[in-house]
Amino acid sequence: MNPKGNINYLRRKITRFFSSLIIGNSNSEKNFNQDITQVKRILIIRPNHRLGNALLLTPLVKEIVKIFPNAEIHLFLKGNIGNVVFENYKDVTKIIKLPRKAFTNLFDYFFSWLSIFKVKYDVSINANRTSSSGKLAVKLSRSKYKFYNMPNDNFSDIKDYIHNAKNPIYNIRFQIKNKFNRLGKKIYKLDIKLREYEIENGNKLLKSMFKDEKPVISIFTFATGDKCYSKNWWNNFYTKIKYFEDEYNILEILPMENVSQINFKAKSYYSRDIREIASLMSNVRLFIGADSGMMHLAHSSNVCTIGLFNITEPEFYGVYGDHNISINTNNNNLDYILDRIKERI
Repeated sequence: MNPKGNINYLRRKITRFFSSLIIGNSNSEKNFNQDITQVKRILIIRPNHRLGNALLLTPLVKEIVKIFPNAEIHLFLKGNIGNVVFENYKDVTKIIKLPRKAFTNLFDYFFSWLSIFKVKYDVSINANRTSSSGKLAVKLSRSKYKFYNMPNDNFSDIKDYIHNAKNPIYNIRFQIKNKFNRLGKKIYKLDIKLREYEIENGNKLLKSMFKDEKPVISIFTFATGDKCYSKNWWNNFYTKIKYFEDEYNILEILPMENVSQINFKAKSYYSRDIREIASLMSNVRLFIGADSGMMHLAHSSNVCTIGLFNITEPEFYGVYGDHNISINTNNNNLDYILDRIKERI
């Protein structure tokens, strides 16, 4: 195990140890019994630095805004990605940021933890059921109602209950069911909340790359670790989608690493500005990419998204809503993906 892996392993062990001491095995949560209009301050906890996980939090934030219209929302996150994702969420008034590297920023790390004790909250929510640090932060917060987001048998018959964006919403709905009936309501999609001028700038950027008026199919050929498909797979796929070139332009959106699994055969676009990338995505006809932060960004940009899965489970991380689809490529071949593309363009 590399040094970084050792540090992360140690951090998780310490957090789980203290979490088990404080929370124990109890699944009990104080029943919500308060006038919704009197809830003034809410803490949502998701201490993770990845873009995808921040975006997966957006449906919960929108749900909380809908349920508690008079409340301000504080987020307990890691790193600076929250500032980018929640830039246009006016109800998010504060983001408490854990440093990404805890052991090299110990003062900032402990100061961030201490900051959640300074404020009294009406409700605190752990947004990920597997997060020990999230459960610990909820327990330690000065909150009247504490939702740990532990597994809830009341939703055993709901097939998408385990999805990471939907799970905390189902749990919150159950907790406040006698106060605000949203149990049957549709769950929001991911949403980075682009402003009109951002969308227009994305449209201008796209037009500057293609002089004709053909709509654009975008692909993202990268992903981290084993989620990244091989160059051979992507080259075979690119050969297939060249079938659409008479009617569509094809654009490869490049990762931060500025690499291409198809060796830059298609027109490519590179940026490190997350909101600019999202604004461009919002103007393409279709996005196709493996499970990654870019896939979630496409989903949140309101572009029709095809997510490709071969390692991670689409039941936990898949795109949803409208014509979005998650495809398990272990069970479906390139022709199947091509048919799904045809249906959507």
